[in-house]
This record gives sequence, C-alpha cells and structure tokens, in this order.
Amino acid sequence: MWSVDDHLEDILGAIHPLDPIDLPLSDAQGCVLVEDVTVPVALPPFDNSSMDGYAVRVADVAGSSEDFPAVLTVIGDVAAGSGGARTVGPGQAARIMTGAPLPPGAEAVVPVEWTDGGTGGGAATAMRPAGVAPEGAAGEVRVHRPVESRTHVRGRGSDVQAGELALTEGTVLGPPQIGLLAAIGRATVRVRPRPRVVVLSTGSELVQPGEELGEGQIYDSNSFALTAAARDAGAIAYRVGAVTDDADELRAAIEDQLIRADLIVTTGGVSVGAYDVVKEALSSVGDEDEPGSGVDFRTLAMQPGKPQGFGSIGPDHTPLLALPGNPVSSYVSFELFVRPAIRTLMGLTDARRPEARAELRTDKALTSPEGKRQFLRGVYDAEKGTVTPVGGSGSHLIAALAQANALIVVPEDTTSVEPGTETEVVLLG
Repeated sequence: MWSVDDHLEDILGAIHPLDPIDLPLSDAQGCVLVEDVTVPVALPPFDNSSMDGYAVRVADVAGSSEDFPAVLTVIGDVAAGSGGARTVGPGQAARIMTGAPLPPGAEAVVPVEWTDGGTGGGAATAMRPAGVAPEGAAGEVRVHRPVESRTHVRGRGSDVQAGELALTEGTVLGPPQIGLLAAIGRATVRVRPRPRVVVLSTGSELVQPGEELGEGQIYDSNSFALTAAARDAGAIAYRVGAVTDDADELRAAIEDQLIRADLIVTTGGVSVGAYDVVKEALSSVGDEDEPGSGVDFRTLAMQPGKPQGFGSIGPDHTPLLALPGNPVSSYVSFELFVRPAIRTLMGLTDARRPEARAELRTDKALTSPEGKRQFLRGVYDAEKGTVTPVGGSGSHLIAALAQANALIVVPEDTTSVEPGTETEVVLLG
C-alpha cells in the first residue's frame, strides 16, 4: 500500500516542465515566463497630460481666480498621438488632451473645468469639439486657478525607467502582465506553454448531460468536473465523451488522444471489479525496452481515492493518471495528484494547493479509519480560522463537494478528531 506522499513524489519525480517556446502576446495568457523581461523604453516615453485642459506656463496663471482670471491666447490643439506641437510662449496656452505630449515651453496642465473652455462664459464642464471655431483651438481662454509646476503632468519614466526589470522569470502571465508587455513593445515572449490535458471517463452506465437516462444509468459528471479543474489549474483541457467498458475501445480512444495530450487523465475502472476496464486496458501497455513506461495500478492509504494508477503511454511516453470513478474520489484525487502534475508541467515550483490550520467546528467527533489519511469536505472561514465539515465521508456525495472550499485532513494515525481541535486543511478556492 502506497502513502499519499510517496505516490505524489513518484508522479512529480517523473514529470518535467514543458520545453519553452516563443508565443505572441495574444496566446501567452496563463503561461509561465522563462526569462526576465527588462524595459527597453521608459514608460511613459514622454511627458504627457493626465487631464483634458490647457498646457500653460506657471507664471502666466499665478494669482488667477474666478474674479480675476488669467487671459491666455490659445495657439492650437495637442491631441494624443500628435507630434511637432508649437512652443507655448509667455501669455499663451495650448489645448491638450489626456495622454498628449506636453508641448515645449509648457510647465503644467490646467484642467478644462478650471477655465471657461474658451467660451468667454463661466466654468466649462468639457472640451469643445476641435472643429468648433474660434472657441476651439484658437481664441482666448480664461483660467480661474493657479497651478504649480508639473501639475497634471505624467513625467517621462514615472511608471518604469528604461533598463528596469519589468517581470521576472517564473511569473504567470495574467491580463496585467500581458498589458505591461504590450506597453513596453514586446510582441512575443518566451514561456512554457500551458499543458494540454485530455480528460476521459469510463463506464457503460454513463450518459451525457441533456440525454435521457435509461435504467441503471447515471450522468457523466466526472469528465466535466475534471476538465474544469484542469482549466482552473492552468491547462488547456479537452474533454472526451465517456467510453464504454471495453478494453480495446478504451485503448483506441486513448491512442487517438495522444497527438494532442501532454497529460492524460482517466476516471473510473481502476478498482478490483470485473468490469474495471482501465486496469485491463492499460496494465500491459509498457515498453519493455523503456524503463518506467507503462501504467502501474496502486492501492493508496487514503480515503476517498484508494485505487490509483500512474505511468506513461505511447511513443512519447505521455504521462497518464488513472483516477477512481466515484465523483468525490476523482475530484479529491485530482486536487492531490493531477493539479500538482499540471503545475509542474507549467514550470511552477509551488505546485500544490495552499494549506492552513483551522479549528474544527462540529457537533461531534469525526471518525477516520486507522492507517488511512482521510480527506473530508469542509467550509473554511479564513477570518475566524475555523473549518466546518459538510456532508459525510461517502465518495459519492457530490452535492456536499459543491459547497466545500477546503479539504479537512485527518492523518493516518488518527481515528477520532474532537470538536475544537486544530486541524490541517487544504484550500480549494
């Protein structure tokens, strides 16, 4: 009988990060960087306005107020993306839009709301369209407040300077990181690709959701849950419809999927029943000339999830994890073994779910079989530091699993856990 830790160690010892590739930014989301990225140009690359308003010289608006506004000559517009703006001289101003470069001679930006907007009336609420003359890009503007130097100006390099480290190796690229890479001009980036994971469930009793159930049939929930879990872990996941209890059909189905798989996950058919087809189909697929190839079926000292299989299959020795078929068993097994495998393929060193210590909140003691590590579903309250069991220990109780955000861990040498005991929990969310 294998321990949980030994089984996981065996899996992670055989799985290695995928080789790096260069990907365009649009395809790199969720991937892990394999290089440090430095900033080639400062951000922003030039002084620019943070407001819609008027670029001015500080001395020209000193002491201005609503009763005694500074009257400046408007020399033109400076729009975002424009270049070659005229120099702002004494007594002059340039209309400037958010993001536009600060024109030569200007020292600060006065928001349009602090002016009459060039209309000759009261305080403006917005810029007049550029095509409106003479109140638009020409004429005069009355400024009602003074400003200090650099007011409402985003300085060149105020975000990051050229040569600074933007992102470090090992960073998972999410939307903000993709945005930063685009902002510094990177069109491609070197990453480890997201692993391709194929999920396949077995069982002649399985029917796809939406179809009518016949006598003795149930809906295939495992493949949907585990495909979603694989995506949540960072993989590109493919779900294969349930395969009947036929060894030849299962082998053929797996062989068909090898071309698009970095990891294969099966669920069901790994116990000791007469129709446990996964064991029958995969027990003898190893290559005698390749050490470590083939799939080894094991009994683990855990509950739920005692029967497990792990090995490799196909010409590229694609890793395969065979999980039990009961819904809770398969999901707990995924979190403990498959998720770390996916994260390892991605190149992440912290592959496991985070853990915490929590006070057990329950009306009566929890019991656990001696010699087995039990994983019970629970609701963890981080603020209170407590965990409350939901549902029982049955491996078919998927409704309770849907309420849980943690697994309560009962060690192998513990047969009873009293209320109020500090316990280990694996955080699922």
